[in-house]
Amino acid sequence: MKSVFAPHLNKPVKLGRLPRKPGLKRLHLSDFIQHAAMPPIPDSADFSPKGGAAISDVMLNDELGCCVVSAGYHLEAVATGNATGTPFHATQGQIVRDYSAIGGYQPGHPETDNGCNEETAFAYWRTHGFANGTKLLGAVSISAASAKDVRAACFLFENVFFGVGLPDSWIDPFPSGNGFVWDQTGGSDPNNGHAFLGVGYGSSGVKIDTWGLLGTITYGAIAAYAGPSGGGELYALLTPDMLAKGQAKAPNGIAWNDLIQAFDSFGGDVPVPAPAPVPVGPSLAQMKAWAGAGLSAHFRAGMSLKQAEAAANAGLAVNWPY
Repeated sequence: MKSVFAPHLNKPVKLGRLPRKPGLKRLHLSDFIQHAAMPPIPDSADFSPKGGAAISDVMLNDELGCCVVSAGYHLEAVATGNATGTPFHATQGQIVRDYSAIGGYQPGHPETDNGCNEETAFAYWRTHGFANGTKLLGAVSISAASAKDVRAACFLFENVFFGVGLPDSWIDPFPSGNGFVWDQTGGSDPNNGHAFLGVGYGSSGVKIDTWGLLGTITYGAIAAYAGPSGGGELYALLTPDMLAKGQAKAPNGIAWNDLIQAFDSFGGDVPVPAPAPVPVGPSLAQMKAWAGAGLSAHFRAGMSLKQAEAAANAGLAVNWPY
């Protein structure tokens, strides 16, 4: 498992993303962007500020080749932070648990620290959920060649998930702090397999969170290294943690049902929640019968209109179903 020295941590960090398995169909957002329920895609967006301290947490990717798992929990921090204001920050024990389940790592046995791939992680999180109990709803592959598609995916789903063989020049020299830029330079190196999360975008590229640092990967670099020709992968993930409890819209303002339908329109398979049933009120005959029962129970000779209304209302109140 390859390590590289990280100046901002003053110690090495690890790589650990394994190549994708063949067979996954790559889908495009071009038609999806025109979805009638979707708002215009803004020129820039940044979902990272509400990710809290979890954004700058390496999440054990200095000690283990768990970059795929670490990126997944950066996603959970961003999703929960933007929806509720309280980001979920995974513990080291939770990172190890998932890395063990996904990549076969056994604590105390460094020979089992062999990394993992995105598709295996996504399948695990869909079945077993993240450590906060949330189950991933789905992941779809995005065209790295289209900056328009990448921006749309990042805005609509508040993330893009990268798997890249990093060019050597990106990690030698290693980024010394926030604000670094990864641009197209040379070829990708499969021995430098790394996963990281896109948390926003602007005119020059996608804002990324990796090894606890925030930087930018340019659209040219995304096209060169995050697509099939460069041996890379690029996904958008859908998680219900994008919603605060009891709300119907994600922080980007999109209705949840619309977001799911759009997600499914370019390859997802998430069931659209059925609308809540509209209560069916009692029939006129039932209301008359209830009012009549109230009058019979409280009838007395010489009742005033107001007293009769009170008696009828008493009968309705006893039987009213809501």
